[in-house]
Amino acid sequence: MKFAYRFSNLLGTVYRCGNLNFTCDGNSVISPVGNRVTVFDLKNNKSNTLPLATRYNIKCVGLSPDGRLAIIVDEGGDALLVSLVCRSVLHHFHFKGAVHSVSFSPDGRKFVVTKGNIAQVYHAPGRKREFNAFVLDKTYFGPYDETTCIDWTDDSRCFAVGSRDMSTWVFGAERWDNLIYYALGGHKDAIVACFFETSSLDVCPHRSPSPGDVGALGARQASAAPGHVLVPAAQVGVGWGLGKPPGLTRLPLQLYTLSQDGALCVWQCDTLPEGLRLKAPTGWKADLLQREEEQEEEEGAESETTIRGKATPAAEEQQGKVKYSRVAKYFFNKEGDFNNLTAAAYHKKVHLLVTGFASGIFHLHELPEFNLIHSLSISDQRVASVAINSSGDWIAFGCSGLGQLLVWEWQSESYVLKQQGHFNSMVSLAYSPDGQYIVTGGDDGKVKVWNTLSGFCFVTFTEHSSGVTGVTFTTTGYVIVTSSMDGTVRAFDLHRYRNFRTFTSPRPTQFSCVAVDSSGEIVSAGAQDSFEVFIWSMQTGRLLDVLSGHEGPISGLCFNPMKSVLASASWDRTVHLWDMADSWRTTETLALTSDALAVTFRPDGAELAVATLNSQITFWDPENAVQTGSIEGRHDLKTGRKELDKITAKHSAKGKAFTTLCYSADGQSILAGGMSKFVCIYHVREQILRKKFEISCNLSLDAMEEFLNRRKMTEFGNLALIDQDAAEEGGVAIPLPGVKKGDMSSRHFKPEIRVTSLRFSPTGRCWAATTTEGLLIYSLDAQMLFDPFELDTSVTPVRIRAALRQRDFTRAILLAFRLNERKLLQETLEAVPWDEIEVISSSLPDLYVEKVLEFLASSFEVSHHLEFYLIWTQKLLMVHGQKLKSRVGTLLPAVQFLQKSIQRHLDDVSKLCDWNRYNLQYALAVSKQRGLKRPSEPLGSEEEAGASEDNDDDSLHLLGGGPGHADAPLA
Repeated sequence: MKFAYRFSNLLGTVYRCGNLNFTCDGNSVISPVGNRVTVFDLKNNKSNTLPLATRYNIKCVGLSPDGRLAIIVDEGGDALLVSLVCRSVLHHFHFKGAVHSVSFSPDGRKFVVTKGNIAQVYHAPGRKREFNAFVLDKTYFGPYDETTCIDWTDDSRCFAVGSRDMSTWVFGAERWDNLIYYALGGHKDAIVACFFETSSLDVCPHRSPSPGDVGALGARQASAAPGHVLVPAAQVGVGWGLGKPPGLTRLPLQLYTLSQDGALCVWQCDTLPEGLRLKAPTGWKADLLQREEEQEEEEGAESETTIRGKATPAAEEQQGKVKYSRVAKYFFNKEGDFNNLTAAAYHKKVHLLVTGFASGIFHLHELPEFNLIHSLSISDQRVASVAINSSGDWIAFGCSGLGQLLVWEWQSESYVLKQQGHFNSMVSLAYSPDGQYIVTGGDDGKVKVWNTLSGFCFVTFTEHSSGVTGVTFTTTGYVIVTSSMDGTVRAFDLHRYRNFRTFTSPRPTQFSCVAVDSSGEIVSAGAQDSFEVFIWSMQTGRLLDVLSGHEGPISGLCFNPMKSVLASASWDRTVHLWDMADSWRTTETLALTSDALAVTFRPDGAELAVATLNSQITFWDPENAVQTGSIEGRHDLKTGRKELDKITAKHSAKGKAFTTLCYSADGQSILAGGMSKFVCIYHVREQILRKKFEISCNLSLDAMEEFLNRRKMTEFGNLALIDQDAAEEGGVAIPLPGVKKGDMSSRHFKPEIRVTSLRFSPTGRCWAATTTEGLLIYSLDAQMLFDPFELDTSVTPVRIRAALRQRDFTRAILLAFRLNERKLLQETLEAVPWDEIEVISSSLPDLYVEKVLEFLASSFEVSHHLEFYLIWTQKLLMVHGQKLKSRVGTLLPAVQFLQKSIQRHLDDVSKLCDWNRYNLQYALAVSKQRGLKRPSEPLGSEEEAGASEDNDDDSLHLLGGGPGHADAPLA
């Protein structure tokens, strides 16, 4: 049993808070999910979570122009410099304060961070090999309140910053002589977004460009930076290396500012971009400038790295300087309904403005004319973030209230992606028998089915009207059975995606758990209030029996995989074993020392594990009703301290216990989790702790701290009792008495970290946990470099290749598996001729057959030699089938892993074959119809015959469905 499990993916949650970003190619969306980042590949229909985590929930993400680097900042001001190429953290940095937004310059040389009421410019990492990746360049002061948004000009010379004090400031990345920093007003609410218009080229009215000018411009423009235009040195302005070509000029920059009350102001600059002049001289005058700066510093003058603007500069200071004037003002809410604008994005090339509002409505406008294109509604929740891809075709929306992520193609008015996690916490999960799907149930009453390969939810069932308490698959894998607090147990069909059975009790009751036997014919559910176990028939839907005998709520149900025996755990400190084949009578009653919280059978049915309230895990022999062992897990839970707790974490752990159990696929280990951030894996026979997995390090969740934070304790009480986030964006503002605006019953709270359900994949390669963070999947570390098996000095790659040259394939395979290097294994197996596979398979020892099957199962996921590996699989199973059947308990994970890989290829190939079959049938029908018409019709010219053939080919192409038709639509 390997324990190199690493965090693999995060499902169940697609968006929580922060800003969305598209990658440079426009095919993927980068979405912050709690303290992690998930990348949704829209072209390949896959999602993947980066293997990194911040200390708090992510507040903002800044993406470099080339798409290689990302700066991820959490709510505490901690930043991670991440390489999106190698998916690793390159640098840690702390900004010493909460950061609202991060933005790279278009040339990638600098980035701006808005923090508090200042804006800081840093040199972007990656240009040089510096020791410190983040080097502060300048700090800009000006706004009186918090800064909210950033936008750069195309030439990376200036940037605009919006603030909550209803003002917008235009700062220069360099010290421009004729650019002063002052506030742009005109709004009556906080600034949500600001955007520069692209500095487009236009033809001068007095002269049209000649072909020579255009040719020279195109030849030299290739070496220029993005957004710049190269000109001869004689035509360059003072302090500029860039300018305008003869006959072409750039329009003055326009600036758009949007406020929270739904107002849009259009500002126009009176100076062309070429009119900016550098304040500091360059070249040979640098020494003179340095001396003057040293003299100013000695006299106590302010350093150049700190720049302060004036809200209302004097009139004489504005003479001869760059000036912005408001040329237009528009309003989104013309009908008078008050609707806060919460997010906006602008695409400069297509002039598309997208705005999102607190009511879930979003608008699409064309600027600068402010023409309305679309006005649609996503939901009734606040739109928290908006992003547009590079081509301007796709728009991404994030709704933090629902945890919803949408990608909308506005030209065709269709969804590219529509994903939503559980609104409340997830409670239970179950793997399908082949391990391809995971079903989850949540407190929001929804049942969702996730594809483990793509990471997307492809179906959601909403028939339950209350929280879902249990989910399970039948052995066929096409039926899901769920229990709920609404008093129903429902069965869902994955073929037609419908609820085809609804099981109810004679009197209303709340079901706390559900189980289905190995045949899929008997459905059982435990009641929380009547202390009974109900039995139904899957075929008829009728109630077969009601099992009484417990004196407390039923906490867990589990069927023996090998026999028709049901185990029911209850808070009455007992576990009852019911025989389904003998009139549902009680065969055994297991007495416990504390309340039972979870029960599960080993995959072979020879052992039973029970988790109790006193933090113990007891193991029982179900045949003889004898306890075989116990594990004390109180010290392994290590529960954290809540913010309002007045006792230490060590004392609070006394009341915690494991609430969910799961055996590993081979039955040698058991997973346990509960009200803690740790998941423990124990060795059953040795009864020792093998490893602990920390599912989260997110301090935005409660019960994460181990010690008391004395800085939050004051003479007036705990600072955690104060709702500090109420006045922030998205928070609930507490109104004054008599004011109707706001919801007095809403308050912010920190969800407590917990593990509600654990399940091992039938393949044994991964396990999943439903937690407060979401659905976490841990898989075996595929990058393990060296893990030999019975290795000695005689096993070397040279000897393996020598055996291959001598055509001693059996010996080469045995030596390769003892060395256990994947590339060498692939080389050895693929060197065997296909007509000798059966002979080589029969000569392999039984110990190596399992290893060959595991290697074949993993190779199906990456190799293109599908038929070759299928022949290997068939011959191995045919030759060693009887011997493998005797060891079914240990070989079951490997066989199920193999079945999962083959089933995935079967689904893909069968879909392609169906389309080809339909195309061939259509082609035959068309050719037959033409053959019947041809004798009776007069022969036409060759052009008519060619035209008819072309029409037939076009119709075949259109109706046959191109490569895009074979892909399943995104959920």
